Amino acid sequence: MSWLGKLRNVLGKSRESLAGVETLAQAKRPLDQEFWDELEEILIAADFGVPTAEKILGGLQVVSRQELWRRSDQAVARFKKDVERFLTLPGGALRLASKPAVVLVVGVNGSGKTTTIGKLGYLLSRAGKRVMFVAADTFRAAAAEQLTIWAERSGAELVRGKEGADPSAVIYDGLAAAKARKVDVVLIDTAGRLQTKTNLMEELKKMRRIIERETGAAPDETLLVVDGTTGQNAISQARLFNEATALTGVVVTKLDSSSKGGVLVAIVDTLEIPIKYIGLGEKVEELRPFEPREFIEALF
Repeated sequence: MSWLGKLRNVLGKSRESLAGVETLAQAKRPLDQEFWDELEEILIAADFGVPTAEKILGGLQVVSRQELWRRSDQAVARFKKDVERFLTLPGGALRLASKPAVVLVVGVNGSGKTTTIGKLGYLLSRAGKRVMFVAADTFRAAAAEQLTIWAERSGAELVRGKEGADPSAVIYDGLAAAKARKVDVVLIDTAGRLQTKTNLMEELKKMRRIIERETGAAPDETLLVVDGTTGQNAISQARLFNEATALTGVVVTKLDSSSKGGVLVAIVDTLEIPIKYIGLGEKVEELRPFEPREFIEALF
């Protein structure tokens, strides 16, 4: 099956939650308050979130008055274009300018962080890059074990420390090894603990300081991995991590079991950072760069 075919399949639940949009278009109803209220309810139910839904609808209402629209099908056609526009931000491609390029990967436990690193390592290895994983999640022994398996599967090198070691010390060792071995890309796995905001921020700040000191620059990318099934919770996670360490992109996982497709629009709108990859399943090849137009085509 093609990637677009898989995307259509996995977005089936999200498409069902937005089926009312198509119904509104086909009815060719007048653009009265009842229409706008129904459209807003559909978007909120599909996890666009109230602020994003209101922003989209506000823009549609302005254009509908300017262009003298009369029917619901006109508004829905423009709505789809607006959603694609919301999802299209500059910087969508992975930026790997440094040598070695450093990608810091953050997110809560269970979001699919370690699996995403494994799949991303596989993609980069296939593209001819020499890749290293750094297991800086030293608080979960299972995380390092899982990353070891992914390193073997994707052909990446691995640096890990002892359980309970200082994560920043592991990063220091990893970067030294990467330079010595002339690695192209370093992917750093981090702990997903959210016990207190302060602890998280301080730990991530320390990691960034080590990276900046050893490479002379901030990480090329700081990617947040969010579980697509968590809906609006993904936005609060994104806000928290963005405060702790400036994010450059988002990876959305587990879309294969989600009816929350609208949350991608809400994340991009709230943080104004692009979605770089989406994950559709467990297989190593089921992580792909995010293409807004393709996503919209599958969603509707």
